[in-house]
Amino acid sequence: MIQQFDSLLQMMEAFPDEQTCVDHLRAIRWKNGAYCPHCGSTKVYHFSDKLSHKCGDCRQRFSIKVGTIFEDTKLPLRKWFIAIWLITSHKKGIASTQLAKDLKITQKSAWFVLHRLRYAARTQSFAAPLEGDVEVDETYVGGKAKNKHGGRSGGGSGVAGKAIVMGAVERNGGVVASVVPNTDRETMEEFVDNAISPKVTSVSTDEHQGYRRLALKYPHGTVHHSKKEYVVGNTHTQTIDGYWSQLKRQIIGIHHFVSKKHLGRYVAESSWRYNRRHVGEGERVNALMANATGRLTYKALIA
Repeated sequence: MIQQFDSLLQMMEAFPDEQTCVDHLRAIRWKNGAYCPHCGSTKVYHFSDKLSHKCGDCRQRFSIKVGTIFEDTKLPLRKWFIAIWLITSHKKGIASTQLAKDLKITQKSAWFVLHRLRYAARTQSFAAPLEGDVEVDETYVGGKAKNKHGGRSGGGSGVAGKAIVMGAVERNGGVVASVVPNTDRETMEEFVDNAISPKVTSVSTDEHQGYRRLALKYPHGTVHHSKKEYVVGNTHTQTIDGYWSQLKRQIIGIHHFVSKKHLGRYVAESSWRYNRRHVGEGERVNALMANATGRLTYKALIA
């Protein structure tokens, strides 16, 4: 049975040992029935130790951790559950240095734990295309915060060397955000086409030239920030600006520095939390566990 809880204390009371954690993870992963992580067969035998299983077809023996972010971990699941609570409950996430202190593990291990959790959040941050009133914008990450509203081109003042993140947010809905290589019109239009539905009610952007052809496909409105214009009727980008502020507080205030190589993982973590901001604390924990399929090795992470 999938356990329900609303606080960290309740979660720790619900999972006092490794077996209760295993049972909970099994209930989430196998809510539609047991299957083999190696071949997908549903012919699964369960051993009396309550920890291991064997496939009746491929004959492989496995635990519920195999094929997930928890595979080959040396940490008890109870510590993993605490880490999941912290990264899903704290609006700006948690630093690896702080997690290391909280779990009494090395900072290197805590860094790897957090990246595996971000890996679980990577694919299903927000699956459905955005509809309704949508705002689209791009921002630059890296360097000093005072330069973040610098020039719009890659070589302009204040943005040289920074990474570019594009985002689209549905008002009172979800967000889609990802790192992009440049702000060419083709790149920006491709992001918009993948993020929003053709049935969108309106699309609000600033005056960036990369958005100038959106009106050919969508009901498009523009605000000219360079002219101190921020709201024109229903057209504004205040919601996406609020999300950028939250993302940058996470990066600058919690992590202090994020490399371009891993920035996409932090963006995925942030958007995953944003899209579940209205659900309960325990529900977010269980949602991330349900996304735990897939393995990220340390070698692949640092490659």
